[in-house]
Amino acid sequence: MADPEAAFTDHYYATFDTARANLAGLYQDQSMLTFEGQKFQGTQAILGKLTSLPFQQCKHHITSLDAQPSLSGGVLVFVTGQLLPEGETNPLKFSQTFHLAPVGGSFVVTNDLFRLNYG
Repeated sequence: MADPEAAFTDHYYATFDTARANLAGLYQDQSMLTFEGQKFQGTQAILGKLTSLPFQQCKHHITSLDAQPSLSGGVLVFVTGQLLPEGETNPLKFSQTFHLAPVGGSFVVTNDLFRLNYG
């Protein structure tokens, strides 16, 4: 069986790549996203940012995934990889960090930090 963090990232990126609006259930009103330095709080603001990106679909390829338990009982997940927006030929390198908090037998994203990696 896959690690919970691998199952989470598989689900997150498969959903992001095809139907970003369906990520709403992973966030809560207290959740925060920092996307390329811009901060967004709450499900509505986060989904607004993610669904306003200038492409409808893309493909993520995960290069590495590291995870650690947090003192709050959650999991800290650090991902590196490449993403290829539809219509593009050159993939972009990215890194993303999630803090997953336990809620009702599942996990929600309380913190999400995303950066493209240039250079």
